[in-house]
Amino acid sequence: MHATDASSTPRNWELYRNAVVDIHFQDRTVRVEPRSPGTAEGFFPEPAGNAALHVITAWNPYGRTVSAERNARAQGLLLDELDRQRLTWWPAAGGDACGTHVEESVAVAGLSDDAARELGRRFGQDAVFTWTPDAWCVSACDSDLAAVSGWAAFARGGRTP
Repeated sequence: MHATDASSTPRNWELYRNAVVDIHFQDRTVRVEPRSPGTAEGFFPEPAGNAALHVITAWNPYGRTVSAERNARAQGLLLDELDRQRLTWWPAAGGDACGTHVEESVAVAGLSDDAARELGRRFGQDAVFTWTPDAWCVSACDSDLAAVSGWAAFARGGRTP
C-alpha cells in the first residue's frame, strides 16, 4: 500500500518510525536512532551546519522488494539527480536496529522538506527522514502525515560522533 492522501498511512509506517540510519561522513559513520520527542543526544554533524539533512532512498519502491539489480539502478538514478542538482550528499543506510532489513540511502543537505518529499515520491517512496539539530522526523511522501521524535546520534562502535 502506498500513501495516497492525507488520511492514508503507509503500510510500513511503524517500521519507518522505528528505523535507524547510518550516515557515512568522510571521517566517521554516525548512527541516528529515534528517541522521545525533545531529546537530542549526541552531536548534529558539522558538515550539515544547522541545515536539515534529508535521508532518501530509491530502494524497494512502493514498499515492494525488488531485485538487487533494480535497486542498484534506481539508486544510481537518484545519485545522478542529486549530482545534477549540485546537492551535497553522503552515503547512508536505513533499516531496522537489528540490521535484518537495510536499504542503501543518501543523506542530503540543501533540500527543503517539500523538495525531499517530492524526490522521494519521484522514486516511489512512502517516506523520507529529516534530521535537524532539534528533531528526527519521518514524513510521508504522498500526504501531510509526519511523525516527529527526538534523536540520539552515535559513532558506530562508540557513543560519541
